[in-house]
Amino acid sequence: MTDTTTFRPRRSVLYMPSSNARALEKAKSISCDALILDLEDAVAPDAKPEAREAACAAAASGEYGRREVTIRINGIGTQWHDADIEAASKAGPDAIVVPKVNSAQEVEELVEKMNRMGAPETTMLWAMIETPIAMLKAHEIAAASERLSVLVMGTNDLVKELYAEHVPGRQPLVASLELALLAARAAGKAIVDGVYNDVKDPDGFLAECEQGRRMGFDGKTLIHPGQVDGANQAFRPSPSAVDDARGILKAWEDGKGSGVVTYNGKMIENLHVESAERTLTMHEAIEQLEADAS
Repeated sequence: MTDTTTFRPRRSVLYMPSSNARALEKAKSISCDALILDLEDAVAPDAKPEAREAACAAAASGEYGRREVTIRINGIGTQWHDADIEAASKAGPDAIVVPKVNSAQEVEELVEKMNRMGAPETTMLWAMIETPIAMLKAHEIAAASERLSVLVMGTNDLVKELYAEHVPGRQPLVASLELALLAARAAGKAIVDGVYNDVKDPDGFLAECEQGRRMGFDGKTLIHPGQVDGANQAFRPSPSAVDDARGILKAWEDGKGSGVVTYNGKMIENLHVESAERTLTMHEAIEQLEADAS
């Protein structure tokens, strides 16, 4: 079974504006698995230098417990990008999140910049994929570097680029979501789903979480603390799934050498064992995370 010390739950990945000191303080008590301290969309142009300083100080503070703390910098080619990646690299967050990554070459250049600017080996790269070209090159992007650990869906920008609409069930985005998932899994990387925009529609939000979980996403990016509990519940293995996983592993162990192994009347193969091991790894990592936070 995968060591739970190497598995990081990313059920709830919350964007927080780095220009808001109260938000950064509040984030220390929010039960999300990961934080994205934002320097991009959530920050006005004239506030970006101060926000950069605040985000880097927060990431370096060690005051966020076991939450995965990342910094989203401004995109390649913007006037703030170089200063952002230099400051973030020196601060050493768990990851640097880069919007609108469109090619393997961009990943390689980002990693080279991080290395040159002294980013610790523990600081990973998260690539946001949010354009049609990124969807078509998703596997090249995902496989471009070992330092790239997570793909982040940018569904709002993708809807805009496709001239599509936000609709229940996300039919206009399903092909893109599946392409990105295929790319992430083929490259052995994690992937988190895009945001749900209507914070006053909890039913719609939970339905989209369920859709993302069923598709195979590791978790969901969030725009409001009120969405955290719903995402945490949606993307954790259910009690029945944990019980079944334990039962499958016990049946497999008990049936070694006996030929056909069954559990609850169903034949068990290696693929079922691997899925059960993953379920228990997730369950144990989440239990440990929550125990540490209490």
